[in-house]
Formats: sequence, C-alpha cells, structure tokens
Amino acid sequence: MKIIHLTLVYTTLFIIYSCNNLKDSSQNAGEAVPPPSPNIIFIMADDLGFGDLGVYGQKIIQTPNLDQMAKEGLRFTNCYAGSPVCAPSRSVLMTGFHTGHTTVRGNNGKGGVVGLGGKPGRIPLKASDITIASMLQKNGYTTGIIGKWGLGEPNTTGEPNDHGFDEWFGYLNQRRAHHYYPEFLWHNKEKYPIPENEGGAYEVYSHDLFMEKTYEFVKTNKDNPFFLYLPLTIPHDLYEIPSKVPYDDKPWTEDEKTHAAMITRMDSDLGKLFALLKELKIEENTVIFFCSDNGAARRWEGRFDSSGDLRGRKRDVYEGGIRTPMIVKWPNKISPNSLDSVNSWYFADVFPTLLEIAGIDQKNDRDGISVLPTLLGENQKELKERPLYWEFLEQEGKQALRKGDWKVVRLDVHKKGFHTDLELYNVREDPAEERNLAQKNPEKVAELMTIMDEQHILSGFFPFEFETVQ
Repeated sequence: MKIIHLTLVYTTLFIIYSCNNLKDSSQNAGEAVPPPSPNIIFIMADDLGFGDLGVYGQKIIQTPNLDQMAKEGLRFTNCYAGSPVCAPSRSVLMTGFHTGHTTVRGNNGKGGVVGLGGKPGRIPLKASDITIASMLQKNGYTTGIIGKWGLGEPNTTGEPNDHGFDEWFGYLNQRRAHHYYPEFLWHNKEKYPIPENEGGAYEVYSHDLFMEKTYEFVKTNKDNPFFLYLPLTIPHDLYEIPSKVPYDDKPWTEDEKTHAAMITRMDSDLGKLFALLKELKIEENTVIFFCSDNGAARRWEGRFDSSGDLRGRKRDVYEGGIRTPMIVKWPNKISPNSLDSVNSWYFADVFPTLLEIAGIDQKNDRDGISVLPTLLGENQKELKERPLYWEFLEQEGKQALRKGDWKVVRLDVHKKGFHTDLELYNVREDPAEERNLAQKNPEKVAELMTIMDEQHILSGFFPFEFETVQ
C-alpha cells in the first residue's frame, strides 16, 4: 500500500510539473511569435480619370472588380495624386515629400540625362533619397515593382533596385511606356528582350507581361510579408490593345473603344489578382490600395466624362488634374462598403501610412502624415487642418494648396513670380471650381498664400523661371 501511495504522489507531481512546463513553453512561444506583418499591394493606373470607374459614376466602361473592391473596402472622394503628371507624382509617392520638396518635380527638368526626345532633363532620384520601399525592405519585407518607374534611367542613381526593390520588371523611361509592344523591358538591371515585337511587330502586350509577373511574385512570396508596387501603364495613350472587346462593335472612335477596353482589361486582370489572394489564403492579411497617378489625360466629354464634374484634366492643378480615385481594402480591418467624402489626403501621406501599417516605428520627417486611423474608421482631426501642396513647372508655372474646404490656385508663376493674384475656391461646396471667391475673402487668400509660399524650396533641377539658381 505504501509503494502504491508513493507512486501516486510521484505521478501527480510529474503531471503538475509537466503541465507547468507546457504552460511556460506555450507562453514563451506566444511571446516569440509576433502577429504576421500584413502584405501591402499598391496599384496605380496611368492617366485614369476620377470618373472612369463605375463606383465613381462611370456609366459606360465596365469595372466590376474594382467596383466590388469598393464594396468590400473603403472609397475616398477627396484623395489626391502627388502631381498632375507622371514622374513627380511617383516621386511624391515614393519619398513622402510633396512637389515643393521632393527630388523629381516634373517630367523634364534642367540637367539630368538625355531622354528619348534627344534633350537632357530626365532627373533621377538621388542616391540619398529614401523611399518607402527601402524602409519596408530594411524591416523584413520582400519588395517588388512591376510596371512603370519613371524616376531614373539606366546607369543613374535612380534605378529601382537601388531604392529598395528586390525585384523590378518594367519600363524605366516613361516615354517608352507609351508604347505597349516594346522590343525590350527591364528586369532588375538587365534588359529583358522581347524578340516577338522586333521590327515593329505587335505580338506581346506589355500589360499582359506585367500581370503574369504580378501573379508570379505573389505566389513566390505568399509565405513572406511582401510589398508589391504595381504602377500599371494603362489607360495611358498610345491607344494600343490586342482586343477592343467588349466595345469593338460600339459606334465610337477607335481611341474611345481602346480607352474603354484598356480600363476593362485592367479591371479583369485585377479581378484575377484578387482571386489569387483568396486562393492562396492570404487575402485577409493583405491591404490593397488602388488609385491613379494623376487626372484624366482626356476628359472624353459627352462620351465617358472621365473627369466627372471636376474642372480640368492632367497637367492642371485644378481638381480634375490631381484628384484620384482611391479605394483601400483590408479584410477585418477596414469596414466594408465604406465611403469617406470628408477627409482629404494625398500621395505624400502614403510613406508614413505604409510604415504604420507594417508596424515600423519611425520618426516622421516627411511632408505627409499617416492616415491609418482614417482607414480604420477613426476620427483624424489633423486631416481637416493641415495643408496639401502642389507645384508644377509646365504651362507657365502653377501652384495650388488645399487646407480644409479651401483651395488657392496661382497661375503664370514663371512670368509673374509668387504674385498675389490668386484664385480661391471652396472645393467642398464647389468641386467644379466654378466660383472664384478670392475678392470676397481676402483674409482667407492671404492666410493660404502665406502657407503656400512656405512650402516651396528652390530646386536647381526644377526652378521657376524667375528664380536664381546658385
């Protein structure tokens, strides 16, 4: 009996000891395994207008997958690109600095390398420029870019692989990206030949290659946190496409058919990407952004009304040139079927926002602020008070600044300098910018002009004509 009693005691003690060890082990394992970092996909169309998607009022062009993305996520009506044209908008996006501070402030500047037009002016990012990709890469993300770069020619300081991207495939030069059947693209720092297109042949459509590489990148990196920047090249002209279905029998011009078909083709391919995320069971841990790099290149008035009710188009600092569709989806984080028609934000905010999404603690020395609280449905008062700024050197020089509901526009800067003859609009009440309220509100003009003048720092590459470059 005594032996049996001792056996029971030892057995009981062993069970207690084992359970405690298992408990401690479980706790330690829990502490050692942090929640997985979310994947981030940032998709950017080229020259897509504010009104080109069904969910933004488009009546003719079919975009069912992006419309569904909006139903499953959050749609903004007051989001802005970094610039009214390609290269500077992308520079703002990558660096988090607006066009008064970022390195690349236009498609063409003073100096730089010779472009396809035979003149210098292609300004690359500096070697010292820190991009959002380099920050994410440094903190454990696998990073990729597929599409159009526009921030550095071959053998310059602006190549994607030197600015945080592990994998790069696409066009370095934005003018080459106007043609959809190139004889070569770039894969990392090597030319990627497309012999099927040699001699002017139209066999391999670059957008289709981009989507194939996109699916491949996602499959390869499904088990790692990844950042995929997908700056697609459609619907920018030239208006080339393998098939104009489902618009080929419409009584439209050929360019109209192609423009619509480009957008629907992009939408269909993005639908395949969204389905792939579900198939790989990574959809819930992936946040997706969709936008355009600037306003519509053509307004297509009376056909598509690509700028919607907004004034202007690409190259304007009016709303039609800089407002962009912006849809963000993050299952179980962002409330589905949400609409934000109040908060205004822009590409400079992407840098700090993605850092916060990735859980990277970093002092913010950029022009933007994180809008993650807004994405998650929280009230972010600072978005209503801080200024958004743009400057643009083409077409006689332009500046614009929005603060709250108010926006000022200054034109003819090359000729007239930082003059006081500004336009003033309440863009909440008047998004078409039809009523210039400057004469009725001189105090508001003076307030915003002071802020606007503080935003500009002289650039030797992109000076206004009256400025003296040392």
